[in-house]
Amino acid sequence: MAGKIKLPKPIGFEWDKGNSEKNVTKHKVKITEGEEVFFNNPLLLYDKAHSQKEDRYLAFGITDNKRQLIVAFTLRGEEEKKIRIISVRGQDKKEKVYYQTHKKRVK
Repeated sequence: MAGKIKLPKPIGFEWDKGNSEKNVTKHKVKITEGEEVFFNNPLLLYDKAHSQKEDRYLAFGITDNKRQLIVAFTLRGEEEKKIRIISVRGQDKKEKVYYQTHKKRVK
């Protein structure tokens, strides 16, 4: 993983219609679950080396029902306060271990 980032308080979310439907059908994650991650602690955020056009990030976090998710996103809008979610899915086994190990450092 690249470096940690500090996320401004989001003013809203954007979803691409195709991506939001894919997250539900392929990963069984509803839009609202993906958004919950950004309001629950602990939230781990990292730069993701991916796109040449825009900065992309990963968020490791939990939903209100304690489901551990990973969210790929970018920041948009004025002062980059709108979160555009690219994809969201459950954390795999290695990601769960990583999240459990590192979440204590961000509380």
